[in-house]
Amino acid sequence: MKRWIGFILHLAMIVVLTSFGSYTLTKKRNVEVPDFLKVEENLELFAPQDSVAVNEVDEVTPPFLGKAYFGFKEALAFKESQGKYHVVNTLGYLGKYQFGGSTLNLMGVHDIESFLDDPMLQEKAFDTNIARNKWILRRDIKRFKGKRIGGAVVTESGILAAAHLAGAGNVKKYLRSYGQNDVADAFGSSISYYIRKFSGYDVSIIPQRKNPKI
Repeated sequence: MKRWIGFILHLAMIVVLTSFGSYTLTKKRNVEVPDFLKVEENLELFAPQDSVAVNEVDEVTPPFLGKAYFGFKEALAFKESQGKYHVVNTLGYLGKYQFGGSTLNLMGVHDIESFLDDPMLQEKAFDTNIARNKWILRRDIKRFKGKRIGGAVVTESGILAAAHLAGAGNVKKYLRSYGQNDVADAFGSSISYYIRKFSGYDVSIIPQRKNPKI
């Protein structure tokens, strides 16, 4: 009897467990998806083959080094040559600041090869040329500083940057014509663009000088 009772209990447990397992495996639930989670549009995304195609820019942005004179020099140098001392462009302009031979001659530099190999000389040439342009444009800086021409506020640093690009004489014509006589170099950079791009730097550290030499 004990064996028979044990066999019956064991068989009953097997039946219960089998029934419970079948129930849990076969039971289905119907779940409603909220409307705000339903996708009705094709959201397939395509990764670009070339990242440049997505983030293409006209020119590289230079590192910001502040609004003091050093920041002005380096920003202008980056625009001219990306700050490289040994660059000679297709038009023959030289060095970090892309000087023309005639401008260098005015400041007393006549050996072009030595000029390209001497970073200190190039820095002195830039400072000397700024002092020279300050003298030539001194009345125009005083007259037009703070005024708005061509949608941009005129500043001393913008005027001097434009003079580096196009010469002090052309900048005078631009200012006195209130932007009508705008000129650009062979690569499309204009006086108005330089006045706007290099606006607001403090260049007071360089004094104006008449006919300075290195």
